Amino acid sequence: MKTVAAATIAGLLPLAAAAQDQIPDKGAVHAKVGKAEYSPYAGRDFPTRVYFGDTHLHTAVSVDAGTMCRVGQEDAFRFARGEEITTTHGLRARLSRPLDFIVVSDHAEMYGLMPQLLKGDPEILATEKGKRWYDMLKGGDPDTAFAAAMEIVASLQKKDPPFASDKSVRNAWRAYTALADRYNEPGRFTALIGYEWTAIGGYNLHRNVVFRGDASAANQAVPFSQFDSQNPEDLWAALAAFQEKTGAEVLTIPHNGNLSNGRMFSVERFDGEPLDKETAALRAGMEPIVEVTQIKGDGEAHPFLSPNDEFADYETWDRSNLDGTELKKDEMLQYEYARSALKIGLQLERKLGVNPYKFGMIGSTDAHTAMAAVEEENFFGKHSGVEPEPHRWKHITIAAPDPKLNVLGWQQAASGYAAVWAKENTREAIFDAMKRKETYATTGSRMTVRFFGGWTFDDGDTKTRLPAAAGYAKGVPMGGDLRKAPEGAEAPNFLVAAMKDPYSGNLDRIQIVKGWMDEDGTTGEKVYDVVWSGDRKPRADGKLPKVGDTVDAKNATWSNSIGSPELVAVWTDPDFDPAQSALYYARVIEIPTPRWTAYEAKRFEVEMPDHVPTSTQERAYTSPIWYTP
Repeated sequence: MKTVAAATIAGLLPLAAAAQDQIPDKGAVHAKVGKAEYSPYAGRDFPTRVYFGDTHLHTAVSVDAGTMCRVGQEDAFRFARGEEITTTHGLRARLSRPLDFIVVSDHAEMYGLMPQLLKGDPEILATEKGKRWYDMLKGGDPDTAFAAAMEIVASLQKKDPPFASDKSVRNAWRAYTALADRYNEPGRFTALIGYEWTAIGGYNLHRNVVFRGDASAANQAVPFSQFDSQNPEDLWAALAAFQEKTGAEVLTIPHNGNLSNGRMFSVERFDGEPLDKETAALRAGMEPIVEVTQIKGDGEAHPFLSPNDEFADYETWDRSNLDGTELKKDEMLQYEYARSALKIGLQLERKLGVNPYKFGMIGSTDAHTAMAAVEEENFFGKHSGVEPEPHRWKHITIAAPDPKLNVLGWQQAASGYAAVWAKENTREAIFDAMKRKETYATTGSRMTVRFFGGWTFDDGDTKTRLPAAAGYAKGVPMGGDLRKAPEGAEAPNFLVAAMKDPYSGNLDRIQIVKGWMDEDGTTGEKVYDVVWSGDRKPRADGKLPKVGDTVDAKNATWSNSIGSPELVAVWTDPDFDPAQSALYYARVIEIPTPRWTAYEAKRFEVEMPDHVPTSTQERAYTSPIWYTP
C-alpha cells in the first residue's frame, strides 16, 4: 500500500484519493489512537485565554463623579462593550476594542443621590442645602457649578450623610444590579456587580467590593459605606458576615497605595495597635488582589525604595497624600508600594503565621467619566470637568490647600487594565481567577503574559506554541506557591512568555523581580533581565543597554523597527537560598511609544513644556509566585 507522501509526491494519485486509500477501519483508529488523544485541545482543563477589564469605574451615580459627569451606568456598560457613546460635553467616544469585563464601582456613600438631585427630586429640593446645590449646578455658570461640586464632595467628610435614606440607596442599588444582570452576557461580556467603599480623609484607603453572583445575591445587602464605618477592618468583617449568612461570595480590592502616606500596607491595625493574626487573616481572605496602577499614578515600585531599578520611577505621584493635606515623607513609602508590601508580608508571616500581603496584581482606571478609556491615544482622564481640549494638560485635576501640590492634567497616567486568566468569560470564572490571583496588571496595553514557576522547566518548553501546557503540567501559574522541590533540584526556575499588543509597541524585555527575607528578618530585592529583544549584551555593571527610541513626539507616532513581537524564556534563580522565603513576579516592558500628552499636542497643535513627558514605556506586572522553606 502506497503512503500518502509517496503517492502525492510522485503525482500518481490525487491527494484526496491517496488519503482515502490510507483510512483504516473505524475500530482500528480508536484502538490505536483513542478518541481523546488525537486532538491537543480535548480534555484540556486550564485557562487558555486572558480577559481584559476594569474593576474601578465611576459614573454619574457616584456623588463625586456625578457633580460633573452626566454619563450614567447603562452607557458605561455600553462603552465597555465597544459601543459608541456621547460624553458629558458632547464628544463622541469609543474604545479601539471592547473590554471583556467591567465593574461599575460607584461610591457607596449616598449611592444614587446625584441623578435624583439633578432631576429635581422634590424631597431633596425641599431642603435648603438641596435647593442651593441644585440651583448652583443647574445655573449655567461653570465656576458656580464647580464650587457646588467641591462642596458636595466635601460633605463626604462628615460623619452623617446630608442626604440618603435607606430606601433611596436600596432602590438605586437594585436598579444598578438589575442593569448589570441585563448587560451580563456569559461567554461574551461580563458585568460584575460591585461598588466602592471610600474611607474618610485624604489617604486613599478605599476598596472596591466585587460580588461573584448576580443581583439576587448582591441585593441581600446594600453598599457598606464610610457612614457605616471608616475602618476597613469593619468592612471586611461585615462582608465576611454577609458571606457566612448568604453563601454569596465577595472580595475587596484596595486602590493603589501610593497616596496613602504610609497607611495602605501598614504593620498596624486601623486603631494604631500592632497587627494581629486574626486581622491579618481577615485581610488575606478578603483581598486576594491589589490595584497597583491607575490614573492617579503607578504603585509597583518607587526609586527611593529601589534605587538600582532604572524602571522604578514610572508615573510617580509622591508629593503628598490624595488631597494634598499632608506632605510625603520617605519613611512612608515602604508602606505604599506593592513591591515593598510583598516583602513586608514575608516578615509578617514569620511573626504572625499569616501573610496579609500575599496578593496578586491588577490595574484599573478609577475614571470618573463612566468611560474605561485609558489607551494613550484615547484617554479621557480622571473626571468630566475637563474633557480633551487644547489646555487640558494644564488644568487642575486635584486641588490641594497649597497650590504647589495641585495635580495638573498632564500628571494623570493613562492607566490601567486588569488582565485575568480564566477558562471562560463569565462572572464565576473571572471572580475565581481573581481569588486564585491568576491575574496581572497592565498600564493600558493589552499584551499577553504567561508566568509559571517550577523546578524542571527546560529550553524545550520555550519552543512550543503553547507554553502554558508545560507551565501547568510542570509548575504553578502566577499567584501560586512553588511545590516541594523534586529530588536533585537545586533551584526553582520560571517559564515566562509575553506577546505584544497588536495596537501597541514591540517588547523591550521581560524581567523577573525577586524579593526575599533572610533568616534575621531583613528583606532584599533584585531585578533580573531574563530575556530581551535584539542582540544587546549586559554591561559590566550587569545592566542591559536601552532598547532605543523611535518616538516622533511631534507627529505622535513611533516605529516598531526595534523590539520584539514576542519574548519567551526559562530562567533559573542564580542566587537561590533554600532557607530564604522568597517571591518572584514578572515585569514586561514595551519599547517607548507616544504618551497621551503627545497625541493631545498634535491634535490641538499645542507645544508642551519641556517638563511634560511625551513618551512612555507601557508595562505589565504579573502576580507573584511564592516560595516558603
